[in-house]
Amino acid sequence: MRFFLNLLLALFLTACSGGAPRDVTVVIPEGSSIRKAGEILEKAGAVDSASSFVNHARFFGGDAPIKPGEYEVKAGMDAGDVLELLQSGKTLQRFVTVPEGMPSIMVWERLMAEERLTGEIPVPPEGSLLPDTYSFVTGESRAAVVKRMQDAMDKAFAELWAKRSPRSGVKNRNEAITLASIVEKETSVPAERRTVAGVYTNRLAIGMRLQADPTIIYPITQGKPLGRRIRRSEIDAVNDYNTYSMAGLPRGPIANPGKASIAAVLDPEPTRYLYFVADGSGGHIFAETLAEHNRNVTNWRALRRARGEIE
Repeated sequence: MRFFLNLLLALFLTACSGGAPRDVTVVIPEGSSIRKAGEILEKAGAVDSASSFVNHARFFGGDAPIKPGEYEVKAGMDAGDVLELLQSGKTLQRFVTVPEGMPSIMVWERLMAEERLTGEIPVPPEGSLLPDTYSFVTGESRAAVVKRMQDAMDKAFAELWAKRSPRSGVKNRNEAITLASIVEKETSVPAERRTVAGVYTNRLAIGMRLQADPTIIYPITQGKPLGRRIRRSEIDAVNDYNTYSMAGLPRGPIANPGKASIAAVLDPEPTRYLYFVADGSGGHIFAETLAEHNRNVTNWRALRRARGEIE
């Protein structure tokens, strides 16, 4: 008899309870009981009372457990709808984006600034993260998000490496990611990536210095924007990254390159170009000889003077 009275009470409370008056976001922690979830929902205004939610779950909820996470309770959802949502595990998906060419220190800062993530992490190794947009749920660990980024890079690199061209001048993953990170920082024009990769591949083949400006900046800022012109002393600096003061590749990547730049390095354009300089419109002008390159540089400087960028 008592069971039926409780059942009638549950039916009455369910019938009398209105739906959520507005859209509400709630976070159900790991290990929460039905009663604890009810209290959270009541406090957020997602249900009329914790008791009505608990009674509904008790009599009509079935055996499926509620799942932790962040949920969006839509206006008008009643206790049954909310319970079904929590049992479904259809949590809100949040997103973090890593643009192509972002250095690991800036990825780390972005993840540490995301208050919905938990836990401390070290700065990930440079070049270990695949630029992309990644989903996460509130309360997830930063370490778990980084692992997804690294797993994505491992998978993408393995697929691209298997299709590499004999023209490629890199011998292993570190060399490929390092050169790809330079290509990524040198051009933002997709159509130029294979050409820029071809220039650097040609230089490596003849022992010519790469002379890539981003390799000067990396040991100074860890890849962050320098915010000023490069100084002569920095061009002449001898370290493991500056390709103006040494031949060959830097010791490691200077950013996290995207798949397109990695693919370009593994299949560079067959070209005789050894030089390139900005063309003033976001792209570059390429040259096979130093004389031709010097003319292009003179034209570029004249354009900058006309724009008032230099004296």
